[in-house]
Amino acid sequence: MNNPRFRFSYIMAAAVALIATFTVQAKEFVVSYDGFYDRLKVVNKGDFQFAQVNFYITDIASNDECLIKTGRIITEREEFPLNYTEYAQLLLPFDKQLDTNKAVVVIEPQNENHDCQLKLQIEAREFNNSNLNKHQLYQLNNEFDELLSDLSGFFVSKLMSFLLPEQQGVVLTFAEPVTIADPAFDCQELVCHVTINEQWQDDKTAFAIATPLVKVTPWIAK
Repeated sequence: MNNPRFRFSYIMAAAVALIATFTVQAKEFVVSYDGFYDRLKVVNKGDFQFAQVNFYITDIASNDECLIKTGRIITEREEFPLNYTEYAQLLLPFDKQLDTNKAVVVIEPQNENHDCQLKLQIEAREFNNSNLNKHQLYQLNNEFDELLSDLSGFFVSKLMSFLLPEQQGVVLTFAEPVTIADPAFDCQELVCHVTINEQWQDDKTAFAIATPLVKVTPWIAK
């Protein structure tokens, strides 16, 4: 006959062993991989030429980058190095096995005083000054809108669409201050908010801007 007390002790021992596997220092930032996988899956299922989801680590109090000292991806049996940029962007693989194996991402920040949080940002990839024409901006704006809706899920996007943040257009961030003489552009220093017109869909008119484009993000109403 099985001894209930022995069985309970065995389960507790196994639980303690599992917790010990994922023991980390108090200052380390730890987050489950499955949240990344779910969002990366949305992007991979969509037909997006430019729009993508990026993940950053920022300080809760200041919103500054939580620059990374070391990072790793851990499962119960394996450990892998985490790839990241100097701007605290996480370069995570789209890996179903990591999701199945309940992986966690463990990050040690350079500044021990930082209390880090995860920041999800919809951005454009491989979008530069050569893409600055009305047609491409129109396409990008539509991709941002579709991706934002997809990430919000069926319940919110279809049944409670009034809860979705309102997208106004796109935000262009340049390396230096710019001035653009077009009514669709509202530029302040490095940043331009661009209102996208439906008539831009088949319009290949280019905006000749010499200042390097750094990034493009959705313009979301507060």
